[in-house]
Amino acid sequence: MFRSKRSALIRRLWKCRAGYSDNTEDGEAETEADLELKSIAQSIFKRLKDKQLELLVQAVESKGGANSSCVLFPKGELQIGRRTVFPQVVLCQLFRWPDLRHSFELKSLTFCCEHCKLQDDGDSTICCNPYHLSRLCGPESPPPPYSQLPMESYNLEERNSTPESTETGASNTAFPHNFSDLNDSLGASKPMHWCNVAYWELRSRVGRLYPVYEQSVNIFQELPHGDGLCLGLLHRDCRNESVERTRGKIGYGVTVSREPDGVWAYNRSNFAIFVNSPTLDIPNSRTLTVWKVSPGFSIRIFDYDKSDQLRRTRDQEFMDGPYDPNSVRISFVKGWGPCYSRQFVTSCPCWIEIIFNVPR
Repeated sequence: MFRSKRSALIRRLWKCRAGYSDNTEDGEAETEADLELKSIAQSIFKRLKDKQLELLVQAVESKGGANSSCVLFPKGELQIGRRTVFPQVVLCQLFRWPDLRHSFELKSLTFCCEHCKLQDDGDSTICCNPYHLSRLCGPESPPPPYSQLPMESYNLEERNSTPESTETGASNTAFPHNFSDLNDSLGASKPMHWCNVAYWELRSRVGRLYPVYEQSVNIFQELPHGDGLCLGLLHRDCRNESVERTRGKIGYGVTVSREPDGVWAYNRSNFAIFVNSPTLDIPNSRTLTVWKVSPGFSIRIFDYDKSDQLRRTRDQEFMDGPYDPNSVRISFVKGWGPCYSRQFVTSCPCWIEIIFNVPR
């Protein structure tokens, strides 16, 4: 009975591997590398307890859309035949990124390993849930910048203008950009928000500013399970076709999390996002750098220490037009800059602006 159940779970897992489709036949055009990966994966599956195997199935079948639990595996390298492997790398290769090579290319998401911390064996286990991990895309090991573009000059008064009477769909109440301390305005004991999120379509802001109090926030068009800022509930009259098409591709969107070393963005959608941040720019340059972040990748979008240094040392002569050192812009699906007809982020169909409260 148990053997039959485990076999069924493993068959379901194998159908979820990267590159598999309903038309794929087992054994069809499998290379030596494919067969080796299959053998290693089968060895890992055998070492997983029944409960952990079920959790892994839930995670990979939902493709990260569900709030899945950690999949625990003994920490350290695994010797399989003549090869030494890391189980988390193998599972990420199998289900997400076949081109992944090293464990240092991976970053645990902020919600990962909470279960490990609550267990006595937390120091001896590691999470192998491939959807609790992302690939790094950041200043520490950057790809070539996607594009560089002139300083933008869009109307800052528009950003701070009275928003449209559209709610975000979340339970949090939205406030003007320059509102005072929440405790003063509401007389409540809630902690101060650490950032505001504004959603834009081209040059028009849609909905109110969304204040963030939790350590992380999901910003998405549609998500099977989860909370945060649901763009799908933001309505606006007279959307053009480009905006509608782009909204349809946002999907699971992006998760923004505040962590000890700064603020990170994780691309959960099936399409690239494009990021511009003052702490990712080239110092003392008249150009801004736009980073392309592929699906499943994370990037540190804001460095508090670097931001503080920039505020104290930035040369005024390089500040052509409006400049907000605490604002990050993320465009969904569409990039901007010299490589495109879209020179400015305000030409992108769907984008968000994240305005940070500083100091940390």
